[in-house]
Amino acid sequence: MRSASFSVGSHLAWLLLGLFTVSSGARADQDTLFADFTGHIQKQILTDKQLFVTAQSCTEWFYRERSPRSPTPKVEGVGFTRAPDCSRHYPGGLKAAREDFSRAQSQLSVSLTFYECALVADKNDDQQYSVRELQDLLEAFGLRYREIVPTEATLATLRSTFEQIHGTTNLDSLVSGISRLYDKGYRLTARDRMALDQIIG
Repeated sequence: MRSASFSVGSHLAWLLLGLFTVSSGARADQDTLFADFTGHIQKQILTDKQLFVTAQSCTEWFYRERSPRSPTPKVEGVGFTRAPDCSRHYPGGLKAAREDFSRAQSQLSVSLTFYECALVADKNDDQQYSVRELQDLLEAFGLRYREIVPTEATLATLRSTFEQIHGTTNLDSLVSGISRLYDKGYRLTARDRMALDQIIG
């Protein structure tokens, strides 16, 4: 199996070298690396969820505007919440809303899957990445762990990897990375599942 199906190695190597030379300021702590990284993904998940709901609501609104007499059954109990001013938010109309809905759906899927990956990589569920766990997580995406690199540079590498995959919605590469962790004995634990359920809502 190829070590990675996307080209981040050389780019991130230069990123690491650059961050290694930055002036010392507030340094990320190795013990908080797990919390910092998963927290970064959580923020993106919340943003993706909001964009997804807006796009979905406006897509439904445009469909209703197109066919106002269609016999759509009313939903009892939970009312439809219209996204604010869909016609202004999506001047391209239904097509623009549908495209945004598809993109938001893909990005949310990537965020949630990467969050799962970050949780799985904490093999013993102590909410910290050991050297071995961090090495395996980086290698899952074709990156090499360097102990001499400051913790904030490692965090920047993890964030950059997530943001690149999120931006390109490269779910296949992400699933391949998780598979590499599973091949090394990592598993989604009950605690991981609880954390996922909580962020999904």
